[in-house]
Parts: sequence; C-alpha cells; structure tokens
Amino acid sequence: VQLVESGGGLVQAGGSLRLSCTASGRTFSDYVMGWFRQAPGKERDFVGTITRSDLTYYADPVKGRFTISRDNPKNTVYLQMNSLKPEDAAVYYCAATTGSFNAYYTQRRDYNYWGQGTQVTVSS
Repeated sequence: VQLVESGGGLVQAGGSLRLSCTASGRTFSDYVMGWFRQAPGKERDFVGTITRSDLTYYADPVKGRFTISRDNPKNTVYLQMNSLKPEDAAVYYCAATTGSFNAYYTQRRDYNYWGQGTQVTVSS
C-alpha cells in the first residue's frame, strides 16, 4: 500500500490544521492506521491510531486536542489538530498495518507502511 499525506503548513499557536493521508493499493478497511510525528533531532513519536472498527487511541500530549477519523470509501484517514502548540511542530507521518478488527498499535515497529510525511509548523 502507498500512503500520501497532505494538509501540513504554517499555523499560529491556538490554531487548527487537518492532515489527510490517502492510501492506494489494498483494501483500505483492512488496515489499522496510525499517525506519528518527528521533530528535528528527536525520535519519531506516536500520536494516535484508529482501528479497523473506528476505535481511537492517542498519546497523552495530544489527548483532547487531536482527533483521528477514517473514511474507508475514500481510502483516507484524517488527523484533526486543534489548539496547536509550538511543541506540536514536526513532520507528521501516517502509517498502516494489517490487524484484527479491534487491534491497535502504538509502536513504530508495528507498522509496515509509511507515508513521506508532511511538515507542520506552529508559530508562537
């Protein structure tokens, strides 16, 4: 499966952005989808994930501010980011892996497919 992210850009602190990740290849509904982010000089960190059954899980730093959703007919997963902070600035990556209906994954090693990333910059 190929993943392509879009929607990154520059936003002021307190603002919002919605990232999209569109998949091509195999049946999108077969995949558990995840979002990760990587700031300069740091590790690629888990942001959140959505299961095949639409359950969502989030890292503590983004809980209550970020929302993941998926649109299977459009082969797309979204990351809605609200109340953005300067520390949210990073390259955001979407990732995919196969799994059972309610499975979720928070580790990079659990994902087999990655997009190229999209830059999010938050000005203070």
